[in-house]
Amino acid sequence: MKLSIPMMFEQSVKKYPNNIMMLEKKDGKYVGTTYKEMQKIIHNFSAGLYQLGLKHGERAALISEGRNDWVMSEMAIVFIGAINVPISVKVDELNDLKFRLAHSGCKFVIVSKSQLEKVRKIEIDLPDLEKIIVLDEIKDLKQNEIHKDDVTKLGENYLSSNYDDYNKVWQSLNGDEYANICYTSGTTADPKGIILTHRNYTSNVEQATAIFPIPEYYSSLLILPWDHSFAHTAGIYLLMKNGASMSSVQVGNTPLETLKNIPQNIKEAKPVFILSVPALAKNFRKNIESGIKAKGEKVESLFNKALKTAYEYNADGFRRGRGLQKLKLPILKFYDKILFSKIRESFGGKLEFFIGGGALLDIELQRFFYAIGIPMFQGYGLSEAAPIISANVPVRHKMGSSGSIVKGLDVKIVDEDGVELPLGEKGEIICKGENVMAGYWKNDKATEETIKNGWLYTGDMGYLDEDGFLFVLGRFKSLLIASDGEKFSPEGIEEALVDQSPFIEQVMLYNNQSPYTVALLFPNKSALTEEVKKRGFSLNTDEGRKEVINILQSEIDEYKKGGKHEGMFPERWLPAAIGILGEGFSEQNKFLNTTLKMVRGKITEFYMSRLEYLFTAEGKNIDNPQNQHILSHWE
Repeated sequence: MKLSIPMMFEQSVKKYPNNIMMLEKKDGKYVGTTYKEMQKIIHNFSAGLYQLGLKHGERAALISEGRNDWVMSEMAIVFIGAINVPISVKVDELNDLKFRLAHSGCKFVIVSKSQLEKVRKIEIDLPDLEKIIVLDEIKDLKQNEIHKDDVTKLGENYLSSNYDDYNKVWQSLNGDEYANICYTSGTTADPKGIILTHRNYTSNVEQATAIFPIPEYYSSLLILPWDHSFAHTAGIYLLMKNGASMSSVQVGNTPLETLKNIPQNIKEAKPVFILSVPALAKNFRKNIESGIKAKGEKVESLFNKALKTAYEYNADGFRRGRGLQKLKLPILKFYDKILFSKIRESFGGKLEFFIGGGALLDIELQRFFYAIGIPMFQGYGLSEAAPIISANVPVRHKMGSSGSIVKGLDVKIVDEDGVELPLGEKGEIICKGENVMAGYWKNDKATEETIKNGWLYTGDMGYLDEDGFLFVLGRFKSLLIASDGEKFSPEGIEEALVDQSPFIEQVMLYNNQSPYTVALLFPNKSALTEEVKKRGFSLNTDEGRKEVINILQSEIDEYKKGGKHEGMFPERWLPAAIGILGEGFSEQNKFLNTTLKMVRGKITEFYMSRLEYLFTAEGKNIDNPQNQHILSHWE
């Protein structure tokens, strides 16, 4: 029988009963709960759900911030053969939430106090919904609501005389049975419900562990949302399988307050590794550089020299310290002692590395963290693959790549006809293995388009190099397509423009079979205002606005012939025309999804008239009336 999630957990409880599994901040300090203690908590809550009438194959949604109760709830659901529908706390649009709950036919919703009101507002339109289980103490429970402690008491009473019957329920589960329905962000149409089986998860954990062994002393502070497929598998299940521990971020009264707790929680929880996404990594870097700058010019100059030495010594990581570079090791050790080790202390002192996922990770960002002694190992995956497909790991890595393919997974690069391409050639990444989803919930058409002859067609473009490292170049749907049919992925250029320029906050490139590429650009207003003032201009004048335009154009020109980044990208894909935006892309205006990726379709649709204007003679000039109009409304 294929390994189920409950069986994997029970094996860990047997092997590591007294290891700390969960760490949660209570009364000002982190308190640990062992594997054995979590087993009792899960069993009681699970049996309580069973007594409430949640049956095999039925769905229960989980909407909560990451905490002990999140793991308790998911495990309790899957222990009785029911299916968990984890939903992001960022899903605030009531129609989006209603769609997920109605489409999956959820019978129960398990919810934290801060998310309860959303469910209450839509429950009248959810005929399948019978019970709302609230994880926190509240005064005004409604008729169909029940507190988690009451569910636990129901379970305790049942187990006092029916433990054998309960054990038979989870022991009879087959790995091919459904465990989760995870909804995509729904950036172009209704979200799709990705069905992941017990074996999808347990096999992916085994695949990842084979290239990345996790010692039982490892711990991680899980700062990404726990419903996020990356955090779900690479965080919760990977740690659980190996007897390691996971800490949750202290939940604030608002999402911003929770975010502000992260730096302090890192110091307190002292994680060995952290799962991150580029947006978080960039914030970490900004804070480090601000701290260095505050120490004065001498320290900043020394830090920059140290970075340069580390960059040269580390190379791409795969060729670290080779040849004459090994002579730089003594000076690098000196820099590490006086500078880099002090920075690592601010991350708790035990942090050995980050694991990056969720989007393309700029190689410059990777070089920076590698230099300070906390490498950021990029991986690649899709929720449809549970999600890990490849990963860079401490013993084998190459910056700029997404790492080696996990063990037991077949990966091919194919052309538009599905024919496998030779090593080094770019095409679509497809994969086949036990971690590939069962399909999309109630969506056979989408399933058939995505899984063909057992192969998952990822929709991502990439290639494998001669060392077996996978390079992911971006989504096919976001490709720039020139008038001659040639295609190029824009993500690398967009990342570089944002990361290398203090004046560019966000940028989206566009070319749909046109003679040249254009860009929608949201500037960093504060940085530009400061720079223009330094140059003796005021933003309230035509000269000041002209200077802003010159600065932005010069940032683009750095990648063209004669610029300091010349040759980094083919010039035909660099923007020949720029539309300056007055508002950035955000989750609120639906131009970023919950994983902070641009929703290109919505942005393109909304700004189509601006894009079309950029292909006119007037619009091609950056100093055009539309850009002048936007800048004239700056305060």
